[in-house]
Amino acid sequence: MTTNESHETKKATETLGEMLKTFGTTISEILNDPEVKEKAKAFAESVIDAGAKVAQSRVKAEEARARFRNVGKAAQTLGNSLEKHFKVTVEVKQ
Repeated sequence: MTTNESHETKKATETLGEMLKTFGTTISEILNDPEVKEKAKAFAESVIDAGAKVAQSRVKAEEARARFRNVGKAAQTLGNSLEKHFKVTVEVKQ
């Protein structure tokens, strides 16, 4: 992996880590549970650390991109599932 590709992977990992941290914080606020917030923070930090290792390894840039695309697809699926769940829940309550 070239230096530029390594930097790109590291940046993507940091972005993912921040997204996970924000997601965890939001969920902890919804559930009113500070322990969830701490666990989300720790998880996000571990993702960033793991991503840094991938950026430094010999993983090909295209393989790293494919992995991040899979993460994006999983996040989109989660978002769609949550949206459907809460839409159905709201309709049922009305």
